[in-house]
Amino acid sequence: MALKEVRIERDSLGEMEVPREAYYGAQTARAIRNFPYGGPRFPRPFIRALGLLKRAAAEVNMELGLLDPRRGQAIVEAAQEVADGRFDDQFVVEIFQTGSGTSTNMNANEVIANRATELLGGERGSKLVHPNDHVNLGQSSNDVIPTAIHLTILMLLGEELLPALAELQDTLHRKAEEFMPIIKTGRTHLMDATPIRLGQEFMGYAGQVERAQRRLRTVAEDLREVPLGGTAVGTGTNTHPEFARRVCARIESLTGIPLRETENHFQGQSSLDALVFASGALKAYATGLMKIANDIRWMGSGPRAGLGELVLPAVQPGSSIMPGKVNPVIPESVLQICAQVLGNDLVVAIGNQWGNFELNTMMPVIAHNLIQSIQLLAGASRNFARQCIAGLVATERGPALVEQGLMLATALVPVVGYDAASRIAQEAYRTGKTVRQVAREQLNFTEEELERILDPVRMTEPGFSAGPGGG
Repeated sequence: MALKEVRIERDSLGEMEVPREAYYGAQTARAIRNFPYGGPRFPRPFIRALGLLKRAAAEVNMELGLLDPRRGQAIVEAAQEVADGRFDDQFVVEIFQTGSGTSTNMNANEVIANRATELLGGERGSKLVHPNDHVNLGQSSNDVIPTAIHLTILMLLGEELLPALAELQDTLHRKAEEFMPIIKTGRTHLMDATPIRLGQEFMGYAGQVERAQRRLRTVAEDLREVPLGGTAVGTGTNTHPEFARRVCARIESLTGIPLRETENHFQGQSSLDALVFASGALKAYATGLMKIANDIRWMGSGPRAGLGELVLPAVQPGSSIMPGKVNPVIPESVLQICAQVLGNDLVVAIGNQWGNFELNTMMPVIAHNLIQSIQLLAGASRNFARQCIAGLVATERGPALVEQGLMLATALVPVVGYDAASRIAQEAYRTGKTVRQVAREQLNFTEEELERILDPVRMTEPGFSAGPGGG
C-alpha cells in the first residue's frame, strides 16, 4: 500500500500500517493480516450490542470519576454511532480469530477511540482518545465479549424470534379452529390409527410452538446474568467494584433489557454453559419445527398419488422438466434451516468444551452460530406462517377414508372386547370390507346401535364411544 494511502500506528508489537481513512487501528490491522480466511464477520446485532456496552461503560466511568467528561462524552457519542450501524464497514475482523474475541473488542475500541478523537478535533491515530485507557476502561475482552453475546441474544429473542414464534402459533391456532370440523384417520407408526380431527393435529402444532416460547423465555432469564466486571480472569482486577452493576442498569435504561452482574465471575468467563442451554432450546424448537413442516409436507403429498389431505399454496413451479408440478418448497426450506440449526448447536456444544482454566476460547464461533440460528429460525417461522400455513386448504380425501379405516374397530372394544374387535378388523382387512360391514354381519346390533358405536366424531373425544353391551 502506498505511503500516502496509509498512516503508521503503534501497538505493543511495534509499528503497523493502517489505511489512512480507516477508523480502526493497529491491532485491527494485525488481525486482518492474521486471520485471512474469507469467513463471516460479526453481524449487525452483535455490533449494536457491543456499541451499547461501550457507551454504557463510558457513562459509568464518568459517573465514577474515572473518565474526564470531555473524552467520555465523545466516547458516548461515538459508541452510539457504532450501535446505530454507522461504522459497520469498519468491523473487519473475521469470526475465526482469537478465541476470546480480543481482536473484535479492540476493533470496537479503536473505531470508537478514533471517532471520538475526530469529534474532539483530533486526527485519527493520534490517540487523543485511547482505545485501551479510555474506551476499554474497567473492561477486558474476557468479560466484555461474553456479555455482548448475552445482550445480543436477548435483543434478538425479544425483537425477532419470540415475535416470529407468536405469529406462527397464532396462524396455527387459527387453522386449528378452521379445521376442527374435519374428521380424518389418525396415524401412529405411519400406520392407520383411530380418527382424529384435522384441527386437533394443528392444535398440537400450535402447542409445540407455544411451549418453545416458554423455553426461550427461561433461556432469556438465564442470559440476564452476565460476567461483566470480572475483567481478565474473574477477579475484577483494574475495575471499580460498582462498574458492572451500574453498566447493567445503564443497559436496561437503553434497551429495556434487565441485566445483572453474576455472583460467580469464575464460572461466567471460564464456561459458556448458559449459551449451550440457549442453543439447546433453539435445537429443541428446530426439531419440533421439522416435525410440523414434514407432517404438512406429507399431508400435502400428491396430488393424486400421495396422501392429498391438504393443498399447500402454490408459490412457484416445481420442476424444470415436469410441467404443472408444484412442490412444497416452503416446508422444504424450513427443514433445511432446521438442519443448519442442529449443526450450529453441535458447534456451540464443542465450543463450550474449550473453557480451559479461566477462559473459554471459542467465543466468536459460538456467538456466530447462536446469532445465525436465532435469525434463521425467526425468518423460517414468519415465512412458514405467511407463505404456507395461512393458505392451507383441507381436501375431502381425509374424511373420505375414515369409513375405510380398520381402527374404527377400536370403538367396539368396550362393547365386545379386544379379541372380538380384533377379529372383526382382521376380517375387514382380509375381505376388503369396512369394519361396519363386518360388524353388521357378525354382531347382533341394530343399525342405530352400530351408528352410535362406530361414530368417528365421538372417537375424537375423551371417554368411551359406547357403553357396555352384548353381541
